[in-house]
Amino acid sequence: MLSTPVGTVCVYCASSERSPAVYLDAAARLGRHLAAAGLGIVYGGGVLGSMGRMAEAALDSGGRVTGVIPKFMQELEWANRRLTDLRVVEDMHERKRLMLELSDAVVALPGGCGTLEELFEAITWKRLGLFFGPVVLVNVNRFFDPCLELLATCVSQGFMNPRHAAMWSVADEPEGVAAALESAPQWPRTAREFAAVR
Repeated sequence: MLSTPVGTVCVYCASSERSPAVYLDAAARLGRHLAAAGLGIVYGGGVLGSMGRMAEAALDSGGRVTGVIPKFMQELEWANRRLTDLRVVEDMHERKRLMLELSDAVVALPGGCGTLEELFEAITWKRLGLFFGPVVLVNVNRFFDPCLELLATCVSQGFMNPRHAAMWSVADEPEGVAAALESAPQWPRTAREFAAVR
């Protein structure tokens, strides 16, 4: 069990069944790892791809998993029926907001445009002092290297304050996530005061 205030982790991950096995395996490993650490999981509620692998592995390991899914996705039968809790919301905007509101930290697995959009929204919320928890990128197969390079460029070109680089951290493998959450620097409650670039 972690000694930090983190009790529930929002996991952003993909629904694609076509991604290489290394990413699907990493998702399952993350589910087992978070369950073993005693951390609850909030995710997009799907049954396919990395979403499904992560949730099933966590549930099989005795973990608590909450899914948040928009009504139209539930109507398409994309929802995982085994979950500890399934929240059905009106749309994607409500889904993203509720996922963050239910969580103390964010973990991003490799994924497509939806995963990346969610990750950047979480970082933006943190930058604006709307969310204060750790944000960890699971850099399996060096997937996030281009993203990390882009964020570094945002800082070096003055679009973000150098202090903003402390908003995220990286775990090379799923088994490093709990340690990354534990060692993440505390984001100051005064973050909004330096959100603007001066």
